[in-house]
Amino acid sequence: MERARMLMKLVNLLCLVVLCNAIESPQYAVVHSESDFEVRLYRDSTWMSAPVRQLSFEKATLLGFHRLFQYIQGANLNYSRIAMTAPVVTSLVPGAGPLHSFAYFVNLYLPVKFQADPPTPLPELHLKPFEWDSHCVAVRKFFGFAKDEIVVREAEKLAISLSRSPWANSTSDDSGYAYSIAQYSSPFQFIGRVNEVWVDIEASGIDGCKPSTKNIATS
Repeated sequence: MERARMLMKLVNLLCLVVLCNAIESPQYAVVHSESDFEVRLYRDSTWMSAPVRQLSFEKATLLGFHRLFQYIQGANLNYSRIAMTAPVVTSLVPGAGPLHSFAYFVNLYLPVKFQADPPTPLPELHLKPFEWDSHCVAVRKFFGFAKDEIVVREAEKLAISLSRSPWANSTSDDSGYAYSIAQYSSPFQFIGRVNEVWVDIEASGIDGCKPSTKNIATS
């Protein structure tokens, strides 16, 4: 019952902003593509982040987005209204396994208008901006609703794909995240819902996200 109520709250919140119609998203270039994942080079960008301590990915996303939604609706020191962007990205802090970690960060990309000088959130929201430096990300797309058991399974699939690729042993520890889940679709969209698993990777020649030759297995 509690889970149903929380999901309904999330639906109501996201319906107001309609994620699938968001105008702005972080900029990237696809530098490598395979059948089940691709590697992207993301540009420098500024995000607003909500830390959440929860066992459940779904609950963490709901609670973090609720605070971010208040922020973009004017709960900041400038009383600025900020346009919704996509995707909403929930990052898992490494712990004793995905469903045993208590820490998540729910992140929202800031529109270009606010990239250089984001409005300061009200203190009670416990939000903070962070600078996302240009870096490489391995991305696996999946469909449907991003539920706890599904995101774990999809992250494992991406890990397996990377282990069989030139990016084996190239996941980055610099971000502090095990992986992130990016959600793009409106909650009213039941067919063709789009989500992604993101994993930061290290690369030699960052301009092209080329895998480091030292990580390529030899027979």
